[in-house]
Amino acid sequence: MFKIIFQVICGAILFLSSSLFVQAGDKCCLTENVILVTLDGVRWQEVFQGVDRRFFDQKDYLAYGKTHDDFKKEFWRDKAEDRRKVLFPFLWNVVAKQGQIYGNREQGSHADVTNKLHFSYPGYQEILTGFADPRINSNDKMANPNWTFLEWLNHQPDFNGQVAAFGSWNVFPYIINEKRSGIPVNAGFEAMTGLGDNPGIEQLNQLQKDIPSPWDTVRLDAFTFNFAFEYLKKKQPRALYIALGETDDFAHDGLYDQYILAARRSDDFIRRLWAWVQRDPHYRNKTTLLIATDHGRGYETIDQWKYHGRFPYVDKDGNKKIADIPGDGTIWMAVMGPDTPALGEMKNVADVTQSQIAATLVKFLGKTYKSSHKKLQAGKPIEMMFTTAP
Repeated sequence: MFKIIFQVICGAILFLSSSLFVQAGDKCCLTENVILVTLDGVRWQEVFQGVDRRFFDQKDYLAYGKTHDDFKKEFWRDKAEDRRKVLFPFLWNVVAKQGQIYGNREQGSHADVTNKLHFSYPGYQEILTGFADPRINSNDKMANPNWTFLEWLNHQPDFNGQVAAFGSWNVFPYIINEKRSGIPVNAGFEAMTGLGDNPGIEQLNQLQKDIPSPWDTVRLDAFTFNFAFEYLKKKQPRALYIALGETDDFAHDGLYDQYILAARRSDDFIRRLWAWVQRDPHYRNKTTLLIATDHGRGYETIDQWKYHGRFPYVDKDGNKKIADIPGDGTIWMAVMGPDTPALGEMKNVADVTQSQIAATLVKFLGKTYKSSHKKLQAGKPIEMMFTTAP
């Protein structure tokens, strides 16, 4: 009798163990929500090495309001590991410890775009659809003919009406094709509506009117973040995209200190977002966060930092040429969530590309993403980002 009871108990233990093993080995068993945040045009060099000291004491690259000594004191440390933590404290103290970060080329981790143009619309199109489309060859307000992964999710019964996007750049309603997709996209200088009686939103809408932006196509990221944050708390979408833009525009303006300060503000926005996510029972331990950028920037000279993209131009001798900025196709990305092993800074790993982000996020949700294009296939999920069975 004892032998029979013992066999039954062992069998039960084996069954429970195998069940737990299946759950642990199931690559998408815990994530129910995904949040994608992009920081426009942030170089991998700053992400992994911190502030670039070549810009110190370069009056032409520093805005008024901070002395050069203050800027150096705030951001310079002798070691790259310390400098990057000063610039991106949340990314390095939380995301890199609890998840993974890719793109440090000096450590054998390469992340790249696959589109040939290396500027924003082609980059965001690639991130959101999973492939580079040669028809997307400008930053014009052209309605994207392709479905993004957001639109694909919105067509799934369990995600319909639970997808939203927010962007600082006013082209995002076209990139996501808000009219066709039915996804609410708040971008540019649009007021935030649809959240009912919300004094905070009303005040933000008024402030957006009252506070001038330095640019005519990009609003300040504080509005983008706070609109998205209030929407998250009120509507609880299962897929949320937030596209911050100040970093790229300050870089084009040649203001390195403002580019750095905008990058650190972006890091803090993400910290505040994740802190709330981990307090809310709807999202806590059920949400994957992925952070990325749409393109790189020049690095060989400090002046090249202002530029990126393969644009046609005519040189001083009248010759037609294509701009070629070394390094502007190199990117980085970071991820953390319940299905991602905490491997930290990835070193000597397989290359990853921007085109893999869409399928990766969809896979976290337990689904298989398919490109809407007849011929162009989306990149495959980044398998390293998923828990594997022991």
